[in-house]
Amino acid sequence: MAGKQSKSPLTETAYEKIYNKIVTLEYAPGQQLEEKQLMKELKIGRTPIRETLLKLAGEMMLESHHNKGFIVRPILLQNTKAVFEALRILEHGVADLAIRHNVSSYLDVMEESNEELKASIPSQNTMKLVETNNRFHINFSLCSHNEYLVRSLKMVRCEARRLAYLSFSNEISPGNSLQNHYLEVANQHDTIVKAIRDRDAALIKGTLDKHIQDFQQRIVAYMTFQ
Repeated sequence: MAGKQSKSPLTETAYEKIYNKIVTLEYAPGQQLEEKQLMKELKIGRTPIRETLLKLAGEMMLESHHNKGFIVRPILLQNTKAVFEALRILEHGVADLAIRHNVSSYLDVMEESNEELKASIPSQNTMKLVETNNRFHINFSLCSHNEYLVRSLKMVRCEARRLAYLSFSNEISPGNSLQNHYLEVANQHDTIVKAIRDRDAALIKGTLDKHIQDFQQRIVAYMTFQ
């Protein structure tokens, strides 16, 4: 979770631009990011660029190498396996806590996010789908009322957003079109919200397991056939 100290507007701008280019793979996995080139490309000074690179390294989106500077973290099978394992463990923890609290305000935002996701399906606006999906899950984490779970999931979801972009932008499975995939995601979100309202932890966890499993299978299939 961000600290109390506010970042400068230029640092926020630099972060948003570089982060989005990493998520959309415009900055490819394994690509070296040079400060001077980023300053020229983004027309932003050295200090905001440097602060952004350090922050993204802390979020495990970049790797810092002594001789090469900063490199976009590669997408590897062992890394993605760790992402999905962490999602499953952490979101199960959220499910156990969510049913104990009044989380109606978070559920309202989750429903709004999912409606925005559904509205983005006809146009296949990939970045909108990624962002609304992420907002849904961040608000799900807030249902835990546990800052450690929220912090942990925010970090894991940094990488999950890049994987979500791959999943939402590629026709990976011949038997399951992108449109069907989007609808399955939206329907699973609806089930999660209803299960929280009904305080049904088993249904929340079962739906999360299917949600994560579907996501993981698409990413593994994508990486296997590249």
